[in-house]
Amino acid sequence: METVTKRLYEALFLIDTGEAAADWQGINDHLKKIFDRNEAEILSMRKWDERPLAYPILGKKRGTYILVYFNALSSVLDAIERDIRLSERIMRVLILRGDHITPEDMAKDTPATLTEKGIEKPPVAAAAAVEAVVEEDEVDEIPGITDIDVK
Repeated sequence: METVTKRLYEALFLIDTGEAAADWQGINDHLKKIFDRNEAEILSMRKWDERPLAYPILGKKRGTYILVYFNALSSVLDAIERDIRLSERIMRVLILRGDHITPEDMAKDTPATLTEKGIEKPPVAAAAAVEAVVEEDEVDEIPGITDIDVK
């Protein structure tokens, strides 16, 4: 007889920002219903961030990301993904196995919680370096960027 154990998974859901702002509790209840229906145990569910999309999805230019950590049997992942695809409220989802994730990782602040606390989001190192140099009008001396011959 084979023993089946639940595994830890990490899911990032993309929701329309307008719908998330209008019915945040409804979105959370919808996600919980999908997990409950498939006997998955939600460990953590919170807003990750709201951002502009790289390209329009279903005519939407902004999206709200929801980060969920959950335990589930690997056999129910197909059913969870099917329910997500059938949902009109979820634009995209990415589900990854989270064997490497610790409880401390799950408790880390998200960009949304940093904003709520009044802490500015840390800039990307390369972008910050370019911004700092451009502000000083020393464009010829951007760190890490070499001259390129353009023909």
